Amino acid sequence: MHARCTCSKMEKGILEVLLVRAERIRHTNLVVDHLVIGTPAYYVVTQCGNKVHKSKVSLGKDEEARWNEKFRFEFPLIDWKYLTHLKFRIMDKEFLRHGGFVGETIIYIGGMIADGIDEGILEVKPVPYNVVLEDDTYKGEIKVGLKFITNKEMPTEETASVTPVNEPRQSFCRYIINHLKSSWSRFYFYCSQLITRNKPKEN
Repeated sequence: MHARCTCSKMEKGILEVLLVRAERIRHTNLVVDHLVIGTPAYYVVTQCGNKVHKSKVSLGKDEEARWNEKFRFEFPLIDWKYLTHLKFRIMDKEFLRHGGFVGETIIYIGGMIADGIDEGILEVKPVPYNVVLEDDTYKGEIKVGLKFITNKEMPTEETASVTPVNEPRQSFCRYIINHLKSSWSRFYFYCSQLITRNKPKEN
């Protein structure tokens, strides 16, 4: 359950996303005798609420794609309750010349946003997340870092509401797994902050 938000319409939140790389992801190119025909060209479509960012294209080499790309999502703090998750869809540009679905990852950010509003800034160092296929099995990982920053200088004309986007329902098992990941990440944040605060200062 989300905490009550007492933000004004003039405040905004900035969610910075660092897209690092993907490893051991699925090849959508034609495979003959265990050899991949052609060179995969991967890009990532990242969605938060009704806003979307598309990454640059990275050639797949040794079952790895690197982007090292940073982008941000901005939205009014009063609308934070709608921004429950980030969705990453990995696509192969070279598949049939019009793009093929490789896999996706959903990261739940509700707890991070709530803590970020309280702290003013909250950062999650890049960590790997499983890439999910159409049948809810896993193939490969995508490494992502996140930072949430609050800013109280949002111009009035930028206060348009963020509305939820209708998406296909995910399986119950996948929902439970992702929810447990989100809870564990939040527990990790608290432990890290506690250790930092209690660490003795060097003379």
